[in-house]
Amino acid sequence: MKFAKMQGTGNDYIYVDCFDESIDDPPAAAKFLSDRHFGIGSDGLVLILPSDRADFKMDIYNSDGSRAKMCGNAARCVAKYVCDSKMTDKDMISLETLSGIKYINIYKTDGKVTSAQVNMGSPMLKSRDIPALIESDTVISRPLEVGKKVYSVTCLSMGNPHCVIFTSGVEKMDIETPGRIIENHEVFPDRVNVEFAEVLSRHRVRMRVWERGSGETLACGTGACATVVAMVENGLADRDSDVKVELIGGTLTINYDETVYMTGAATEVFEGRVTL
Repeated sequence: MKFAKMQGTGNDYIYVDCFDESIDDPPAAAKFLSDRHFGIGSDGLVLILPSDRADFKMDIYNSDGSRAKMCGNAARCVAKYVCDSKMTDKDMISLETLSGIKYINIYKTDGKVTSAQVNMGSPMLKSRDIPALIESDTVISRPLEVGKKVYSVTCLSMGNPHCVIFTSGVEKMDIETPGRIIENHEVFPDRVNVEFAEVLSRHRVRMRVWERGSGETLACGTGACATVVAMVENGLADRDSDVKVELIGGTLTINYDETVYMTGAATEVFEGRVTL
């Protein structure tokens, strides 16, 4: 089976063109291929498929085999793949995902895609839509008891659930211990992605992410979007203003008014063949 390994701000996935290839058991394939010792190594598996609703369809499986609804970093890489492979000559493509159709503007240098801007849609702030079993209509700076500690959390959905915690010293803190517990907290029936964010200014934030189904990753596009939405909803940033989100794997630019736009790089690491 042919594949391409690609990364967006360090969020690396294995991409398979399912116009030409087929995978019988994607969850098992994701677990095997994502293993960084015995497989290719990645945060998960992305299938690029035909769509009867959009130009292309993206199907994502995390490294533990669970299915993801949406990943902004992966969406940019899909755009790069289909353009660089001459599957389309458009400068803007539509991409079907489990969280709806996303529209991606494509930016090229010397004929190759180097970055893209994804229209991520509008955040869902209602507790029932996240979902979060908290007795309030929204979850903006609400207390969440985790073990013997209480965190102030802001929760929302970007097509997948997020729990944002504003803190300090994020570069050196242990996020695995609280991240793992919060991901599986009873308040979140579908589990949750957890962002630990240090606000540096109204236009800059440093963030680390504990991803549902993958653990800590170098970046998370929807997590970066969720962090900026949480900043705006908590009065820490302005609407319709670019915010730089500094992740371990690089920087994303997020703009949130009613709709969230995410801009960042997309890079191919290598191509190859593997036997399943």
